Amino acid sequence: MTVPLNAKTYSVVTTAHFDRMLKKLALKHPDLVERFEETIGILSLDPYNKSGKYAIKKLQSVAAGEGQYRLRSGRFRFHYDVVGREVVLLYCGLRREDTY
Repeated sequence: MTVPLNAKTYSVVTTAHFDRMLKKLALKHPDLVERFEETIGILSLDPYNKSGKYAIKKLQSVAAGEGQYRLRSGRFRFHYDVVGREVVLLYCGLRREDTY
């Protein structure tokens, strides 16, 4: 992925809780690592989905600090908040067939 020189980028950080969830899920789902790398690339460029190209949704009735945005990547869901120029990943989970 190439980034235009004039593009404003965001830094993507994770919480300790997110790191534990990612590590635990990655043991059973090796494809998560590739999805996570793709997620970082997307969030560093367009966390608000202003381009409309990504499966990002602002969640209703979710307070700041609890994952106001959700990025859907295959079977995985990533919840995050945007604080200034920083994207904070808070949750990583697997969408199962019996979710709904």
